[in-house]
Amino acid sequence: MRFSHTSITVRDMDESVRFYTQALGLELERRREIPENRAEIAFVRDPLSGMRIELTWWKEKKELAEGDQLDHLAFEVPDLDVAMRELQAHGAKVARAPYSLKGSSNRIAFVNDPNGIWIELLERPGSATQGR
Repeated sequence: MRFSHTSITVRDMDESVRFYTQALGLELERRREIPENRAEIAFVRDPLSGMRIELTWWKEKKELAEGDQLDHLAFEVPDLDVAMRELQAHGAKVARAPYSLKGSSNRIAFVNDPNGIWIELLERPGSATQGR
């Protein structure tokens, strides 16, 4: 398992992309609509460390309550089904069963940690990740 990124929920995508690229010096990797989730995402990357933040704008979410800003943590896994079983054995709760977004060959699923934090598990075909 390899840490991939942290996702935060933003109120305004354009303003957030400007802030993270201009004020913090991160680089915009990509930005796209996710129609089936009624959302838009953008990935910004620190050119020095390689760490990434996924900015997520939920089109129908008008107000954010305290704590809503952290959307999820993401980990790349070589085998999603094995990772799901192992995490469930450690008490993780399945928040969303494995699926693929339209137009993507990646498989993703979400589990909740003991605190209710969403954790994305991401399986990319043909991508070997280091085990821990």
